[in-house]
Amino acid sequence: MNRTLSALALLLFVGCGGGSEAIKRGVGSECGANLACTESGQVCLTQFAGGYCGVARCVHDTDCPGGSACVTEDDGVNYCFLVCADKVDCNPKRSAANESSCVSSLTFIDGTMGRKVCRPPLSGTGPVDAAVD
Repeated sequence: MNRTLSALALLLFVGCGGGSEAIKRGVGSECGANLACTESGQVCLTQFAGGYCGVARCVHDTDCPGGSACVTEDDGVNYCFLVCADKVDCNPKRSAANESSCVSSLTFIDGTMGRKVCRPPLSGTGPVDAAVD
């Protein structure tokens, strides 16, 4: 019986986004510099309030970790943003001052398919354009 309860708890955790590959890899986390983004290939996108650890210039969803999607932001650049159902899904690693919203208004590179993504507020600062190893 304990195995059944453990399996159910795991399914609920994963189903709520807590176990998505993107979250595990830090996509959407706040940052102040590239060093704060621990995943190889990520940069701190400082044009978003509180920074945003993520992947810029994706071409398809396959360039993004599972649980995120490749979208075009208002600045014309493609980013991997966390997929969400509600705002609560967007902020496991963000402060209340820099919360992301769950939106469907961005252009999904591989099609919307009924999805929404977590979009952080803009900060007015330009992107970090550092080389990625």
